[in-house]
Amino acid sequence: MIINKIIGRIEEQKILQARLQTTEAELIAIYGRRRVGKTYLIRTYYEKSLVFEFTGIHSANTKTQLENFKEILQALTKSKVALAIPANWLQAFSMLTAYISSLRKNQPAVLFFDEFPWIETPKSGFLKAFEHWWNTQASRMPHIKVVICGSAASWMIDKILNNKGGLHNRVTQTIRLLPFTLGETESYLKSRNIILEKYNLLQLYMTMGGIPHYLRNINPGESPAQIIDRLCFSKDGFLKNEFKNLYAALFKNSQHHETVIRVLANKVDGLNRNEIIEECGFTSGGTTTHLLNELEESGFIASYVPFEKKKNDSVYKLSDEYSLFYLKFIENAKDNGSGAWLRQYNTAAYSIWTGFAFEAVCLKHVLPIRRALGIEGVLTNASTWRHNPGKGEEGAQIDLLLDRKDQCINICEMKFSNTDFVIDKKYAAELDKKVNVFRKETNTKSTLFLTLITTFGIKQNEYYLGRVQNEIDMKDLFN
Repeated sequence: MIINKIIGRIEEQKILQARLQTTEAELIAIYGRRRVGKTYLIRTYYEKSLVFEFTGIHSANTKTQLENFKEILQALTKSKVALAIPANWLQAFSMLTAYISSLRKNQPAVLFFDEFPWIETPKSGFLKAFEHWWNTQASRMPHIKVVICGSAASWMIDKILNNKGGLHNRVTQTIRLLPFTLGETESYLKSRNIILEKYNLLQLYMTMGGIPHYLRNINPGESPAQIIDRLCFSKDGFLKNEFKNLYAALFKNSQHHETVIRVLANKVDGLNRNEIIEECGFTSGGTTTHLLNELEESGFIASYVPFEKKKNDSVYKLSDEYSLFYLKFIENAKDNGSGAWLRQYNTAAYSIWTGFAFEAVCLKHVLPIRRALGIEGVLTNASTWRHNPGKGEEGAQIDLLLDRKDQCINICEMKFSNTDFVIDKKYAAELDKKVNVFRKETNTKSTLFLTLITTFGIKQNEYYLGRVQNEIDMKDLFN
C-alpha cells in the first residue's frame, strides 16, 4: 500500500507498511534534519491507524509537558470528567496504558511521539519512564506500533539507538529520513502544479536543497529568480532568517556547529578532522568528533573517505545547500528586494558558488550517476582523492572517484554551465594532469575513465575527442 499523497519515500513507505502488518509490537525510530518531512510522513502514512499523537514542546518544563500530555488524552477519551494532570511520567504512561487498553485489539494501533528529544527535559525522568512502559506494557501488546521521532539526530542516536539502559536493542526499525532527491523534488513541485525545466529546478535545488518545507513556499508561475528574490531577499522572506534558527533549534552550544559550517563554506575541497580543528580553533579530542557526527547525522555535512584510505582520514564537506547559499549571498546582502538575485549573475561570487553547489548536488546523486553509466549493479565505492605535492611535484584533486569491482575507475569532473560546456586547451591540460598524477601516485592497475558531469552536455571539439570517455548531463541526475 503506497499512499499517493506522499511524494517519493518509496522505501520508507514499504518499511512502514511491513512494520504495521507484523504480529509483534514495534518500536520505530525515525530521525532527520528539521523540516525534512518526518511528521508529515508518519501522520499521512499511518493516518488510519494513528490512535495517539504527542509532540514535545521546545524548551518547556516538565510540568508543561505533562499538562499537554493530559490534554491530549482528555480529547481522545472524550471523558466528561476532567483528567488530573499526572504527577510524573510513570503516572502519565499508566494513564496511556489505560487508554490503549480500551481500544480494539484486532487491528494495528499507532502511537506517535513527535519531537521526542524535547520531552526529555532535565530531571524529568521521561526517558526512564518510557523505557519502563515499553518493556513492561507496550512491548507485550502485539497490535501496538510506537513511533518516536526527532530532529535532533545526534540525540536520537545517542539516547535511543545506542541506549545502554532499558531501551538497549529494543528499537525494531530505524529510518533516517533524507531530503528529497532532484527527481523527488520535481515530482513534489509537479504535485503542486509547479512546472519548471530541469535547469530551473537544479538552480532552486542548489539554493534550498530538497527540503519539503522550503519547497512548499514556491508558487506557480514564478521564475527561479523571482522565487529566490521573494524567499531569500524580501523583507519577510521565509528563508531570509532561517539560518539563525536552524542550528539553535537542533544543537546545544550551536555556535560551535555554526563555526564548522562557516569554515566549510569557504573550503570547496573540504577539510579533514585535524584541519577543521585548526581552522575553527577547537581543541582536539572526542568533542570535535561528536560535533562532526551531530552535523553529519543531521545532514548538514557529509564525509568522504579518500581513495585507498581509512575512515579516520575522512574529508568533510558542507552538504546543506541552503546554509551555503545563505552564507554566500543572504547574510551580508546589501542588495535586497525585487531583482536582487538577478543582479548577482555573472559575478565572481556567483561563479564560485555554482561550481561548489553543483558539485555538492552531484555527490548526493551518485546512484543516478552510476545508473547513467550502466554500473548500477556493479559493486562500487565512491570516494575522493587529493595529492598534496612535495617540492618539485605536481598536486591534484579529484572530488568524485567511482572505484568499481570490475577493475575500472571513473574519474568524475563536475562542471556547471548555462550552455554546452567547452573544454579549452588549458582545462584539457588540467584534466590530463589529474589523470596522470592519480595513476602515478596510486600506482593503480585499473582502467581509468575520465567522466564529465555537466548541465547541458559538452561541445565536442579537439580537446573532447579521445579524452572524455563518459558524459553525463543534469537530466541523468533526475532519474
